[in-house]
Amino acid sequence: MNWLEQTIEAVAPGWAAERARSRLLIQGYDAALPGKHHKGKRKSNSANSAIGFAGASLREQARWLDDNHDLVIGLLDKMEERIVGAKGIGVEPMPLDLAGDRHVELAKEIRRRWAAWSLKPEVTGRLTRPSMERTVARAWMRDGEAFGHQLRGNIAKLQHPSGCQYSIELLEAEFVPLDLNLTKEGRELKQGCWLNAWNQITAFEVYKQHPREYHSRATKTVPADSMLHIANRRYLRQLRGISILHGVIMRLADLKDYEESERVAARIAAALAFYIKRGDAQSWEGSEGQGNGKQRQINFGPGTTFDDLKPGESVGMIESNRPNTHLSEFRNGQLRAVAAGTRSGYSSIARDYKGSYSSQRQELVEQFEGFAVLQDEFVAQWARPNYRAWLEMETLRRDNPLVLPVDVDRDTLFDATYSGPVMPWIDPYKEAQGWKMRIRGGAGTQAQWIRAAGDNPDEVLAQRVGEVTYNLEHNLTFDTDAGQVSNAGVGHSGQSNLSDDNPEGTANEDE
Repeated sequence: MNWLEQTIEAVAPGWAAERARSRLLIQGYDAALPGKHHKGKRKSNSANSAIGFAGASLREQARWLDDNHDLVIGLLDKMEERIVGAKGIGVEPMPLDLAGDRHVELAKEIRRRWAAWSLKPEVTGRLTRPSMERTVARAWMRDGEAFGHQLRGNIAKLQHPSGCQYSIELLEAEFVPLDLNLTKEGRELKQGCWLNAWNQITAFEVYKQHPREYHSRATKTVPADSMLHIANRRYLRQLRGISILHGVIMRLADLKDYEESERVAARIAAALAFYIKRGDAQSWEGSEGQGNGKQRQINFGPGTTFDDLKPGESVGMIESNRPNTHLSEFRNGQLRAVAAGTRSGYSSIARDYKGSYSSQRQELVEQFEGFAVLQDEFVAQWARPNYRAWLEMETLRRDNPLVLPVDVDRDTLFDATYSGPVMPWIDPYKEAQGWKMRIRGGAGTQAQWIRAAGDNPDEVLAQRVGEVTYNLEHNLTFDTDAGQVSNAGVGHSGQSNLSDDNPEGTANEDE
């Protein structure tokens, strides 16, 4: 014990012992002790307090970068492509019949109606479902969150664009005010979210008009079961989302300023300039000997010879070390750090695709795991509740409702498989050979292979049946038909000679 603890011990031994024990515990970890070379920065406030203070600022900075910084535009574009993709989140209905088998006819009808609703799913009618999902995904990553007000049934002054009595009103993050906090009738309103005693969100307080476009600050209360709220949360009990760029905003802003300085320096260096050196003071003849104070004009062109230089004068060039030869190396290092802080990949951000097949595929596999995490979050917070709400309203619509067959298991009506963009194939031949081995070994299915290519198994198999039937009816035979293998690909033993070493399928010499 030190002298202070010895003094305390005389009047409060327990307090002194606890103080000494805590001091020794802290000293057991070097990182807990700030020092000359370790500042020991700490975060003591809660996640909600931090977001309430800095969330709006981070959101606005991220939006500015998305509007003005090409690297951020490319980063968010690539994440849109990898999380949602061109076709949006694929939904494959999986209702079962009472025997436990998939109800194919009902699944087909649901898929047809889903495709029709996907043409105009939101209230303005300007976006298709894939466009809506990409826009929401971008707002989610850039702003940290996005909202979707689910509008069901007949609503005053609203005509559902799709014909189904279900549409979504897309709302940016600022529609739910971060600075709105109060307690009313035993209920707590924190950051625009009404909470119960268990910290569950029961409703949202939402501006009726965009707060930056209209002066009105009138709000409406939207129940939580009518609001889609997709948020990037990193802490327990966190209410609102934080931008995925929050940890790299300063790096990206600095990189933009640095590149701009380098561009300006390179432009200045590209402007060729020279100067006339006039020697020392003894060779100076005054204004009369130097052109009577008039600015001299020297014509400059290919092969120019300076033959009117005065005694003691010489011509010198202004040289520059721009462009900086280390700019690319420094920039790529910064982009790797940005990729690490955003669940993205360096090659995708920098558009730098170098290396062997193995190295490229390894990087692709690692970065796609990060995309898979984000994709799962998007499905859980947006795509799945949206699909289930739509399907429920499709069964309740007055005109042309979805009629459920008597043999369908109603407990499985809302079951579905959700799929996003798949990992692209670097070498299609090697990927196809790998899938063949998996299926033949019983470790995979045709449906999985088709989904790995980004297609719907039902649609592909239906098209395949149609092709085979058409070919048989018209006596057409192709290599892709079952049982049709070219002679060049089959040896005398009847086994195929296709392999990694023999991709063209040519016969071996000993045969």
